[in-house]
Amino acid sequence: MSILLGAVKMIAPMQAEIAGTIKFLFQPAEELPPGGAVEFVKAGVMDDVDQVFGLHIFPMIPTGAIGYKYGALTASSDSLNLTIHGVGAHAMAPETSVDVITIGAEIISNCNNIIARRISPLAAGLISWGQFSAGHANNVIPDTATIKASIRTRNPEIRTQMRDMVEQTVKGICEAYGATYDFDFMYGYSSVVNSTAEMDALRQSAVKVVGETGVFEVPDMMGGEDFSAYTDVKPGCFFALGGGEAKDGYGHINHSPEFKVADESLPVGTAVFVQLVKDLMVD
Repeated sequence: MSILLGAVKMIAPMQAEIAGTIKFLFQPAEELPPGGAVEFVKAGVMDDVDQVFGLHIFPMIPTGAIGYKYGALTASSDSLNLTIHGVGAHAMAPETSVDVITIGAEIISNCNNIIARRISPLAAGLISWGQFSAGHANNVIPDTATIKASIRTRNPEIRTQMRDMVEQTVKGICEAYGATYDFDFMYGYSSVVNSTAEMDALRQSAVKVVGETGVFEVPDMMGGEDFSAYTDVKPGCFFALGGGEAKDGYGHINHSPEFKVADESLPVGTAVFVQLVKDLMVD
């Protein structure tokens, strides 16, 4: 927000020189799926937009360095909320139960095999388990278990396949043990896909601000980002801004309570946006 406010301050006096219209998107709820960007798109914010640019600041990258990536930058990010319903029992008589803990453990193990054996090792896909909750006592087999997971991929076709394969696995295991289940799968953010022309423009402008040595290609990542709602409907570019290296005290990733970035990186982000406007919209 500080970076974009800085860009507003720098660009506003240039209005007479600018050929076209610029929108500055101060968007809420980036971290709360389905995300604020989707709501902006639904509200028509992107209807008259030709191209869109955004950045994400990261620690552990040299202060003010600019990272670029053509094509898919982030992964789709979907959520699974699974509830398994079995039959509880006393620990001394497990044969009278439909043991949701055993069933849940088998589901997790077999779903991990989807990544290992049903998805190509050349394709990016992952299932990360964030919660497995069941029971309250040492000597009671519970009748209900809750499992939550994050499911991600950089391939739209595999995205649909993974959802189906996970549900097939859950269905088969639950039926084998005589359990029932509630399968709540929520499609979240799609992949941010950077367009070639917009990324070319960003790289050229960034070089003018930080020089050739300050621009680098970022590696593939599996993070999710709701900027994808914009690149789903219009060509765009989402790039990285370095917030400082770990050796200088900036070694905690975003979302850590100890996350911080170098203040010196913020003017660089502003300068890149201003340079983009000069290069694309000022004769």
